[in-house]
Amino acid sequence: MKGRIKPFHTTMNYFSLREFIDRLESENELIRIQEQVSPILEIAEITDRVSKQPGGGKALLFENVEGSSMPVLINAFGSKKRMNAALGVYDVEEIAKRIERYLKIPPPTTLIEKAKLLPMLLQAAQFPPKIIGGSNAPCQEVVHLKNDVNLDQIPILQCWPLDAGRFITLPIVINRSLDRTVKNVGLYRMQIYDSKTTGMHWHIHKDGAHFFHEYRKQNKVMEIAVAIGADPASCYAASAPLPYGIDEFLLAGFIRKQSVPLVKCKTVDLEVPASAEIVLEGFIDPSEMRLEGPFGDHTGYYSQDGDYPVFHLTAITHRKNPIYLTTIVGKPPQEDFYLGRATERIFLPLLRTQLPEIVDMDMPVEGVFHNCVIVSINKRFPMQSRRLMSALWGLGQMSLVKTIITVDATVNVHNYDEVINLLLNKVNFERDLFFSEGILDVLNHASDNRLYGSKLGVDLTEKVEGEPGFGVNAPSALTDSVLPSTEEVKSYFPELNGCRFLNFSSQRPIMLAALNKTHSNQAKEFIETFFNEPKFSGVNILIVLEGHIDIENDSEVMWKFFNNLDPKRDFYFNKNRVGVDVTQKLKEEGYQQRWPEEIEMSKEIKERVDAKWDSIFKK
Repeated sequence: MKGRIKPFHTTMNYFSLREFIDRLESENELIRIQEQVSPILEIAEITDRVSKQPGGGKALLFENVEGSSMPVLINAFGSKKRMNAALGVYDVEEIAKRIERYLKIPPPTTLIEKAKLLPMLLQAAQFPPKIIGGSNAPCQEVVHLKNDVNLDQIPILQCWPLDAGRFITLPIVINRSLDRTVKNVGLYRMQIYDSKTTGMHWHIHKDGAHFFHEYRKQNKVMEIAVAIGADPASCYAASAPLPYGIDEFLLAGFIRKQSVPLVKCKTVDLEVPASAEIVLEGFIDPSEMRLEGPFGDHTGYYSQDGDYPVFHLTAITHRKNPIYLTTIVGKPPQEDFYLGRATERIFLPLLRTQLPEIVDMDMPVEGVFHNCVIVSINKRFPMQSRRLMSALWGLGQMSLVKTIITVDATVNVHNYDEVINLLLNKVNFERDLFFSEGILDVLNHASDNRLYGSKLGVDLTEKVEGEPGFGVNAPSALTDSVLPSTEEVKSYFPELNGCRFLNFSSQRPIMLAALNKTHSNQAKEFIETFFNEPKFSGVNILIVLEGHIDIENDSEVMWKFFNNLDPKRDFYFNKNRVGVDVTQKLKEEGYQQRWPEEIEMSKEIKERVDAKWDSIFKK
């Protein structure tokens, strides 16, 4: 089969995960690892190092995993090249353009126009998933029922030292609404409690949680099916933020230009991808909740523990020699960044249907999806940027975004230097910053209260006639003061572990300060003292970070900034200067949540992997 695999420059769709693996191997995008490794922390540490290599590293297939005969595939989608290949395109923009073609179809008015439309409609009719007979389903080659159900046979990972245990991290979770009219397919992590039960961590804002509460009100058992290792398009579609009621397998069919074959489960009335490697079947009793977490999440922090539904298994089915597909998340970049980037591009046309002034958008990796979005717009009237921000904060998963930056259509939103240059040279703190409040992602730890907090809009667009700031030139040098040396700053403030001036050609000099915080309101006091000292008047923007941060690492600084920021609380204005406190907050400062631990692998596991590294990746 490998000899027939087409190169990456030729597009291709896949019936199964195995065809994708063969493709990756034929293109030298996969590393097979024969060295024995543990699913407890070791695989995660190896993968974390590989995924942070330039371009995302390679996909990894661990073939000798302690405690299981199943190989483990990870980082399969962890590069732009592999993500494009997974979706069968040269570039995910091709999928966006296909979607846009359908969205822009004008209603036919003549018989000729209807005839021209027919081929496209016939093509669309091929996308819905199709039910096949169970005897033809690879995912049911082996069936385990009742006492034979045992999750211990699967090499499920513990990813990080403070995780509550092992977690299934890339499951396609399938369920239906109480009236069975709407299907939901999503990715929800699943903590392993024992050989027959797991947690079901669906966030409060997701459709799975909505369906669960329907069942809970009626005190009815909810059937669940979980597919692991389906075809790449189905794996991606399960992660996509589709509107309520749209079948994710329909999106997968659209992407791969071929219907997704589904098969009826053995013990529940649900259908799963027939080509999946492993399927878990079972139910949730809505009267039963159990503590789930903590878990090292994609924010780079451990998400808090909490009570979640319990999934009871009634069956495990799988291929004869199954491969366990999984992923890890943690401090960016990781594999999930490339899945998220595909979503950013694919769903842009859908966003434009509701907000047609949008030209382009970018979600920086340091913003971990929900913390920062940069949007370029065709601006025509006063306050259009603010209207757009408010609209996005009321729109699906965009409502969870904390910071939105708007720029003009001529600005490349993917060129961060260009955006930063605008921010530092053109922004007016009084006029261009827009503070709001609203819902936030459950993983947001920065706000004083869980699930909601303040939001920030930054308007970097050119002002139009009738808008405050129109006709006003960009500020010349904001100060003639000379910047102090870092030694001067540190000698004046011994509580600093370090400081750094950012080297931008800007009218607004920036200083980063790593503060060894020992008491409440210390960062606020530091900012006020700093701005009141004449020798430091040359600094226009002061960003205060935690003392352990490597302030020489730009990516780490931006990751901390977006993660720890609650805009209304953390901005301090002093005339034309601003201080931003993104240090850990304390209860005495009004903080009502539990500030989470940062994800960090244990020294023991790092040393163990160091010792194995050369033999793992031997040529």
